[in-house]
Amino acid sequence: MEQYEPDSLSAAQLAAIRRSLTSGRGALSRRAMLRAGGVGALTVGGLASLSACGIPPAKREGQGPASTDDSAKEKTVAFSNWTEYMDVSEDEKSRPTLEAFEKSTGIKVKYTEDINDNVEFFGKIKPQLAAGQDTGRDLVCVTDWLAARMIRLGWVQKLDPANLPHAYSNLSAQFRNPDWDPGRSHSYPWTGISTVIAYNVKATGGKKVDSVTQLLDDPSLKGRVGFLTEMRDTVGMTLLDLGKDPGAFTDADYDAAIGRLQKGVDKKQIRRFTGNDYTSDLDKGDIAACLAWAGDIIQLQADNPDIRYSIPAAGYVTSTDNLLVPAQSRHKTNAEKLIDHYYELPVAAQLAAYINYVCPVDGVKDELAKIDPELADNTLILPDKAMAKKSHAFRSLTGAEETAYEEKFAKLIGA
Repeated sequence: MEQYEPDSLSAAQLAAIRRSLTSGRGALSRRAMLRAGGVGALTVGGLASLSACGIPPAKREGQGPASTDDSAKEKTVAFSNWTEYMDVSEDEKSRPTLEAFEKSTGIKVKYTEDINDNVEFFGKIKPQLAAGQDTGRDLVCVTDWLAARMIRLGWVQKLDPANLPHAYSNLSAQFRNPDWDPGRSHSYPWTGISTVIAYNVKATGGKKVDSVTQLLDDPSLKGRVGFLTEMRDTVGMTLLDLGKDPGAFTDADYDAAIGRLQKGVDKKQIRRFTGNDYTSDLDKGDIAACLAWAGDIIQLQADNPDIRYSIPAAGYVTSTDNLLVPAQSRHKTNAEKLIDHYYELPVAAQLAAYINYVCPVDGVKDELAKIDPELADNTLILPDKAMAKKSHAFRSLTGAEETAYEEKFAKLIGA
C-alpha cells in the first residue's frame, strides 16, 4: 500500500479552523442558528487529524479501494449528519422523510447526528479510513473543502449513476461540476450555503445596500459594516466585486482583494470581522450592513421586518455540504438509494421547508409551494435562474496556497 503524505496545516490554517468552529459557520446549528450557541471546541486530536503525516490511502486521485457491498442481504444504511439538518415531525418523535424511505424500500436507516464540525468528525473516522477499514458509516455529510480532501485521499467510493436516477436528473445546474469532484462522480450536495449582503433598513435610513463597494466606501455606513471571519466568504465576495472569479483567481488577485479590505480597516469603515455573532448586531442596528449567510437572514426576517438582503450584481459565493459514501462502506447501494430519495421532488421540498437552506434539487418549487408558498418564492432557498447564474464557488487550494492565504487573511482581521 503506497504512502501518501497530505499537506500539514500551518499555524494560520489551524487558527482559521478555530475561528470557524468558535464563531463561524462551523459553529452553527444547521437549522436554528439564532437559537443555538457553539457546538464545542476543537480537540487537539481533531486538529492532528488534518495535519498527520504518512497517512496511507488505498489509492490516489479519488479512486477508493474496492469494498464488499452487502446491500442486497443487509437492508440497512448508517447515515451520519449534522445536528438539526433533518426534518422532524411536530411532536419531535419521528423523521418523516427517513421513515418514508424505510417504508418504500424496506431499508432501515440508522441515523446519527454526530457531526458538530468537519475537523472533529474527520478525527473520528480518519483512523479507520487510513487503515482501509469500514468506519461503520455508509453515508456522511461534510463541507466541500473536506469532501475534496477525502476524495483526493481516495477515501470515498465512486457512485453508480444507475442507482441515482432522480439525483442525476434533478441536481441543479449550479452544483453539477465542482472543481474538486468533476461531474459529481463521488458526491451529491445535501444543501447549499450562500453568502449574501444583509442590511437593517432602519439602520441605513431606508438605503439599500447591494455591493461590496458600497460596504467599503459608503460614508454613511462608516463604522457600521461587518465582514466575515471565514476567508473564502469575505475574500470571495471581494474578488467578485473586483471583477475576478473566485473559481479562477491568481495570487495577485488575492492580494488585491486583501488590499481592498485593508483600506476598509484602515479608514475604519469596517466595524469588525465576525462569525455568526453578527446576527445580534444586525438585528439591533449596531451593524447597518454586512456579509451574511442566507440561512441567518431567513431566521432573522421571521422576527424583524427591517432585515433585508441583496445579491450583488457582481455575484455571490456559495459553498455546499455534501453526501459521500466512505471507502469500505458495506452498504454502498443502500446509501445511493438514500441519496436518490432526497432528490425526489416531494422529499426535497419537505426537507427544504424544514432546514431553510439552499435546495440543490431542480424543479422542486411546486412541491414546496404546497407546503409553504412563501418559502417557495424565497430565492435564498430556491435560487431562480438569474440568481443561480450569479453563484460562484471558491476554487480548491493547494496546501501552500491555503497556508499563504490564511496567513494574509489572519493579519488582515487581527487574528
